[in-house]
Amino acid sequence: MNSSRPIVGLRTMAAMAVVLASAPAAAQVTADQGTAQADEIIVTATRQSANLQDVPMAVDVATGEKIERLSILTVSDIQQLSPGLQITNNTGRNNTATLRGISFDPDSGAFPAVEVYLNEVSVNAQQVFSALYDIEQIEVLRGPQGATRGKTAPGGAITIRTRRPDLTNSTGYLQGTLTDRDAFNVQGAVSLPIKADVLALRAALLVDGNRANHVRNIPTGERSYSHTMSGRFSLAYQPTPDLRADLAYQYLNVDARQFQQVAGPGNQPSLLDPTLSGPAIDPKDRYGVTEGPARFRNVSHFVTLNAGWDMGSHRLDFSGGYVSSRLLASRDLDVTNAVPGFIQAQDTDTQYDGFTGELRLSSQFDGFFNYSLSAYRSAIKGPTHVTQQSATFFPSTVLGLPVPPTPVPASTGLYLPLNVGIDVPVNNVTKSIAGSVALQFTDKLRAEVAARYNWFRTNFQTYLTVATPGLPLFGVPAGVLTGPNLASNPQTAYHFKALTGSANIVYEASPDVTAYLSYGRSFRLGPIAVGLTDPLSAELTQTKNETSDSIELGVKTRLFDRRVTFNAAIFYQWINDYISRVPGVYYSVPQNGSITRSFDFNFNGDVRSKGAEVSISAAPTPNWNLDVAASYVDARYQNAVAPCNSFDAAGRIIIPIGQETAQCLRDDRIAEIPRFSLSANTEYRVPIGEGNGFVRALVTYQPGFRSELAQFDYQSLTNVNLFLGFRNGKGWEISGFVKNLFNQERIRSISTATGQVGTTDPNVVFNSGYRTVTLTPPREFGIMSTFSF
Repeated sequence: MNSSRPIVGLRTMAAMAVVLASAPAAAQVTADQGTAQADEIIVTATRQSANLQDVPMAVDVATGEKIERLSILTVSDIQQLSPGLQITNNTGRNNTATLRGISFDPDSGAFPAVEVYLNEVSVNAQQVFSALYDIEQIEVLRGPQGATRGKTAPGGAITIRTRRPDLTNSTGYLQGTLTDRDAFNVQGAVSLPIKADVLALRAALLVDGNRANHVRNIPTGERSYSHTMSGRFSLAYQPTPDLRADLAYQYLNVDARQFQQVAGPGNQPSLLDPTLSGPAIDPKDRYGVTEGPARFRNVSHFVTLNAGWDMGSHRLDFSGGYVSSRLLASRDLDVTNAVPGFIQAQDTDTQYDGFTGELRLSSQFDGFFNYSLSAYRSAIKGPTHVTQQSATFFPSTVLGLPVPPTPVPASTGLYLPLNVGIDVPVNNVTKSIAGSVALQFTDKLRAEVAARYNWFRTNFQTYLTVATPGLPLFGVPAGVLTGPNLASNPQTAYHFKALTGSANIVYEASPDVTAYLSYGRSFRLGPIAVGLTDPLSAELTQTKNETSDSIELGVKTRLFDRRVTFNAAIFYQWINDYISRVPGVYYSVPQNGSITRSFDFNFNGDVRSKGAEVSISAAPTPNWNLDVAASYVDARYQNAVAPCNSFDAAGRIIIPIGQETAQCLRDDRIAEIPRFSLSANTEYRVPIGEGNGFVRALVTYQPGFRSELAQFDYQSLTNVNLFLGFRNGKGWEISGFVKNLFNQERIRSISTATGQVGTTDPNVVFNSGYRTVTLTPPREFGIMSTFSF
């Protein structure tokens, strides 16, 4: 590993910061000497309303206005405004967020690396990322979270705040979007005062449809699609100027059919059957070859309550909520069709009920000292039930067929059918008490220390049912095996405690220049393997708890009569026992010394992450706004030891004698994303009559990079979204747009190997000849119209 690369990257970011700082300055010299200023943005990153420039933390903000102007219709599109943030849903089943290079696999059983909050209530990404409408603001908080909010996370947090009812005026909007890719989005809201300044109601609605990942499935002829319907009712009650409560209920219904995309030459998986896994497929073909279903449904109900009582010297706040979800998934696990004619169907039914509540008391003194105290509790219950069709396949050598070693095709019926049931009774409780102390030493210097003591109780036990009708032709009888997961400890409940928190020092050199030094600490529980049918050692089945610490140094400035804001931060983060996952590792059971099957193993490894982030917002003229942000992150394993597959020269699996899996050293990046990313958006307005014509652009850039894990060279990506339209100044606006202007079709993720299904001989497998891939969406033309009142 070249140790100079991170230094070069940081130097590049420093040079870029100078360029970005000087560019608006040059523009300012020739700009219209009006009074336009960069927007003052208020955030709640620290649970208190504060100007973004005064918060000692790197925060990206997407206001509701910007979300509407840039036709951002899903939460995943927020990554276009926040470099270094990557939100993916490659399979149609799981939404995942990666921030500062720290990734997360939902199937690992671990808590997310990036926590998500809706109106300050912790929610699951699967529940909220599908519907984005009537939003007041989204904030992306970078770095370990473990002080101000109840859930801890090593990468950061995403807070989503919906619009509240207006107690005084009747307001609302209606927006419609239509594209040439069969996508449509209709949303709107209306706010009505019931009793002026005391009671108001707001109702919002969304209907959305699109082609999801734009994949056509060859065996079934179907296309991917996604349909979403959601509605929200909000009630605001303010009996006195010092007391206000906001209650919101949201319903969500998502029905998606998303086929996994594949690329490669295809293959004849068995010499005993001429059937191919499929034709040769180029990534730009956007084809899938799944023979079975790929349908995912989400029906969720959310209730959030936010109440605040300003008592003068103190303020009492409550944030709480209830979430109920039913997540249904039907899919074919053999997404690359490695076994033609056999559907490895899996049906998952997850019922999710969660209660969250936090009571917070904070002082509002004008002097030297302030403090806050809070108590938090979150309880999540609900079983997950999985049923799947599996099979044990045999090589021709075992069945004595007169052909070279090759898998016996499913079309012969010579395989052992297995019906597997997995029940996971989820019961997680998180409790914490927290406190903070803020000290204002001088008009310019302040410090704050916050600590949170956490109690965790969780259930890692799972139950398996394996049934088979047998294989009478070969004397294999029918049978049923039911019992606890053989990989699980008989203990059903685990209790853990952890101390997390933060500390920062802030120096305001002037009203327009703020520097800060901050520290943050987070914690995640180590999960236990779920669904493993063989008793393996604790080193492979029980993951250690993870701790994360970070130091961040930043500066926030406002320049040129506050026409320009410039923020920069550098950070260094170390994660002990980072929880990660490696798929498809072959293992052996020491009791019989045979290689049985593969499994997706969790593992721990130390990680070091360092980087820099820069953002700039400018209003060079009254008619021109510009935002640019860039991120450089180098997050890598530090001599981590992970389960892996090792092969000899003939391609046979090698597992050292006495071990259960091969072990490999890992020093590569922990997330398959480039170190550098950049985002820029701008709007230029031209007065036309009583209104304004405008042109908008949203540009994101990521360089190419080499994936050591996948042995693949990712290409660079420059994505440009362009908007051209007119607003009449009376609440009406219409625009045409094109997304991915240059139609850059780039692979954004690729599997580490071709899709395979094993037999009882690990060296004889069904090989599909395909790797699974995910591409950027194709070029899309559309029209959007909005009316606000």
